Amino acid sequence: MDVLEKYKEAWDNQPENENKVSKKEIYKMMKSKSSSIVKWIFIISILELLLPHLVYLFTDYENYNKIYVDLGIKKIHVFVSIFLYVVALFFIFKFYTNYKNISATSSTKDLMHQILKVRKTVKTYFLVNITLFVLYSVFVSITMLYDTLKTLSGSKVLITIIVFIILLSVSITIFWLIYQLLYGILLKKLNRNYKDLAKLEE
Repeated sequence: MDVLEKYKEAWDNQPENENKVSKKEIYKMMKSKSSSIVKWIFIISILELLLPHLVYLFTDYENYNKIYVDLGIKKIHVFVSIFLYVVALFFIFKFYTNYKNISATSSTKDLMHQILKVRKTVKTYFLVNITLFVLYSVFVSITMLYDTLKTLSGSKVLITIIVFIILLSVSITIFWLIYQLLYGILLKKLNRNYKDLAKLEE
């Protein structure tokens, strides 16, 4: 931001041709920064898709899978998993497209337009993932709770319900915080670039 302000102050004391050169250099700098940010968004989305498979290598997948079988929701789990893969692959493609589009921009206004598209795509991805995670977590939790309550009675029922609610709330909060950390920071940087570009157009 300070570099941009110094450039803008210098424009007032420079001939018109030199102003254009300085403006072009700042545009290149903002384009490079924005392209790098979007590339990281693309990379993180891929890692996010691959990470669960790496976790399976260090866990007992058969017992993990058996939980869904015992709850009677194995088919639903498979369907939801496939649906999540389709959603993830769709957004990974969108992030890749956004990266290529930003890399191909040739003007400040075009770059600003692409940044807005990236922000919209990331926010939609965030909202879709959070919604799907909450809905499926609530469904699985209710199913597990119902199965657990069959063997309990008295005060243990209330305690178990409270524990399930707390665990579910903590899981959702952690999931939300992770997404805020991964994508929120990058979006803030991208938004800062957008504001700098807007000043460049003034």
